[in-house]
Amino acid sequence: MSLSSKFSAAPSGPAVSTGRTEVAAHQVFCVLRVGFTVLPIVFDLDKFTNLLADWTSYLAPQIDRIVPGSAHQAMLTVGVVEVAAGLLVAVLPRFGGLVVAAWLAGIIVNLLLLGGYYDVALRDFGLLLASLGLARLAWAFARPATPTATSGDRVRQA
Repeated sequence: MSLSSKFSAAPSGPAVSTGRTEVAAHQVFCVLRVGFTVLPIVFDLDKFTNLLADWTSYLAPQIDRIVPGSAHQAMLTVGVVEVAAGLLVAVLPRFGGLVVAAWLAGIIVNLLLLGGYYDVALRDFGLLLASLGLARLAWAFARPATPTATSGDRVRQA
């Protein structure tokens, strides 16, 4: 078997023909959707209590200088934005996954500027890739509204 056939874009075999791949993909979509909804909300509410960490220590001085207010106020704003992103993932994961990916890219840049948190930046890069996967799966599972549907019969979209 050639290397190119191992990584072909069109999967084949018994898993595809039986629909197991679609079921597995939907399960992965559900896990990512729940994870990227619940975890940002739970952890980012901590930005208001600082029980888990002193979040201001994660703000690069270069970023702190350009955002208005104190580092604490910046972290409160970050907490609000991240909770909103989690809610967006819950309601519209096609777009929420992309918003989370963009936000994570900003966090990665901040961590690289800060230095010393390269392991966290690498972890966040993995989360960025997972959020892109969530967005892609959400588009794949989205059902377009039927043309005969009335305003009360809208098809729920992923």
